[in-house]
Amino acid sequence: MKIPRILVTVALWIGLWCAAHAQTRWTIQDDGGISWNVTPGEAHQDHVEMSGQKVSVIVTYGVDKAGLFTIKRHVAFPMLRFKPNATRDHLALDFSEDASPRISLNNAIPRNNITTRVRLKGILRAEGTMGRNNEIAWTRSIFPSPEKPAVIEKTVFVNRGNQDAHLEVEENERTVRTSSLRGIYGAYEATGRILNAGERVLKPGESTTYAVVITARKISEPAVTIDPEAEEKARESRVENFLSLMQLKTPDPVLNTAFAFAKIRGAESIYLTKGGFMHGPGGGAYYAAIWANDQAEYANPFFAFLGDPIAVESAINSFRHFARFMNPDFKPIPSSIIAEGDGFWHGAKDRGDMAMIAYGASRFALAYGKKETAADLWPLIEWCLEYSHRKVNDKGVVASDSDELENRFPAGNANLCTSSLYYDALNSAVSLGEELGKPRSLINRYADRAKALKIAIESHFGATVEGFLTYRYYDKNDLVGHARFAHYVQKDDLLRAWICIPLTVGIYDRAEGTINALFSPRLWTPDGLATEAGQETFWDRSTLYALRGVFAAGATQRGMEYLTYYSKRRLLGDHVPYPVEAYPEGNQRHLSAESALYCRIYTEGLFGMRPTGFRSFTCTPRVPKEWPGMALEKIHAFGNIFDLSVSRAGEKLEVQILAGGKILRSSTINEGATTTFSLDR
Repeated sequence: MKIPRILVTVALWIGLWCAAHAQTRWTIQDDGGISWNVTPGEAHQDHVEMSGQKVSVIVTYGVDKAGLFTIKRHVAFPMLRFKPNATRDHLALDFSEDASPRISLNNAIPRNNITTRVRLKGILRAEGTMGRNNEIAWTRSIFPSPEKPAVIEKTVFVNRGNQDAHLEVEENERTVRTSSLRGIYGAYEATGRILNAGERVLKPGESTTYAVVITARKISEPAVTIDPEAEEKARESRVENFLSLMQLKTPDPVLNTAFAFAKIRGAESIYLTKGGFMHGPGGGAYYAAIWANDQAEYANPFFAFLGDPIAVESAINSFRHFARFMNPDFKPIPSSIIAEGDGFWHGAKDRGDMAMIAYGASRFALAYGKKETAADLWPLIEWCLEYSHRKVNDKGVVASDSDELENRFPAGNANLCTSSLYYDALNSAVSLGEELGKPRSLINRYADRAKALKIAIESHFGATVEGFLTYRYYDKNDLVGHARFAHYVQKDDLLRAWICIPLTVGIYDRAEGTINALFSPRLWTPDGLATEAGQETFWDRSTLYALRGVFAAGATQRGMEYLTYYSKRRLLGDHVPYPVEAYPEGNQRHLSAESALYCRIYTEGLFGMRPTGFRSFTCTPRVPKEWPGMALEKIHAFGNIFDLSVSRAGEKLEVQILAGGKILRSSTINEGATTTFSLDR
């Protein structure tokens, strides 16, 4: 196929432009955080989500042209449930700037109250000065409690002047009580109150603190007691623990820091429900619940490598919740288990959820490396594989009612994503079945089905679309009679972002054309991939999958251009510091599982790790030509804690497994080659 020269030229220009023009507002700090140094007259607003086990807060913050810091807190209490106990039926309240106390300095409204800097590292901190001569320095820090249903905003004032300062923090309290008839657990009470209000005199060099504390409880339970200092230390400790786990070491500090931040958001959004730990997307809407895509497919395979015990427990718990819905008639498992495990949502019918669950569960079981856990998950994996097999149509691909975009865009009666995930799950099940000693006849059956499915994917989805030798996402003839998408039948096939999926599951037959299509002006936008060519809608998850697939396919230099641009935009641009869900829908919410997908760009893309057993994996590293090497340190997988180091050795690559500074395994390979590692317990 000959791609039109103009498209190649424009795509090249876009790649170069992206690398050179990623706009930044924030900078990386020595402590691993990021900082926005506010320029006088600069106005900007953003929002970020932070979560603990019993609360989540979306903080909308900003600085106006006068330098005044403003804040709004949307606080969700996931386990305080309302009837009818659907997905979004939790207690959620907004606390704006008026929830903060009024401050007076020397018996007057403070003059020159300006913001000088905003910092982020799992805690949002704003810094500034006030007073006639800017003599009072202030710092406002907002964060969720790691384990309590509370959001704390702590403010510290320091007198930098040479005279006493009279400071008053006014009392301020807001209380909301809900109806006992509406609450699943009776009446609830939410309170925003000020700790350490009142008057005080600050001598030169002295400091003072007050805190805004937002809590909620069941009326039948005692009030929550909060120590702001202790909670701040607990939050800092939790964040530092995330950062201490699997660490990316490359010559690029933006990538290293973006990876570190993604670990925070990917693993913090786990809620302690009556149904156990449940990882939830967040975003003001999705809590105390699990989804077949966000948790089973996106986050759980990453948690098998991270080493956080709560994240691992949430992954295993999610699969156990899905397993509750297995049945002998092979009716589909619901897309989402909601309301702390008490209900479910299945509004889009079968989205390919069984392929998602089998894909995620088999990858997780292999990488986690515990035989007893794998044996516990095997019945679910086997059931989901059989369900998917029964959905194979006369074209040899897997039929489903929709895909994970739930009819926002057409997906026909069978889509590329579902079949690709089923293909990957079959391959993982072969390895897992061998480890568990399953019958050879079953293992061979899965292997044969995978081979047949790969051929069918090429036959049914392989196509030339908009001049690119790639895939169609579905057969548009499936839409005949579909009122919502009938107009698509009259169109030529359009490129879709999810054509990247085969690259992430080891199908590279159309890699060149697919990569060219992904990075063409038809799909690539300043915010990553458009969901469909010609549309403004984007979902970060498709960009994250695509970048992983591009590296896996060996297009290292092109992938690095776009990964660097994307990472800089998300970490240091105008909306920071995590990957987002979508736009226009959701206003680029910081949904948690997208951050897990970002980390998988490295584990599965750049480092090319693929689990093959409880103690083994293949590794196909992709080192950018300008890098001398790279490493993933403190990997918790395959029953071990180890480092994976890749360095240049002349024209070859030296790949090493290390533990405690000692080389356990070493392999020298050609660039682009795959090596296999086996680890002892």
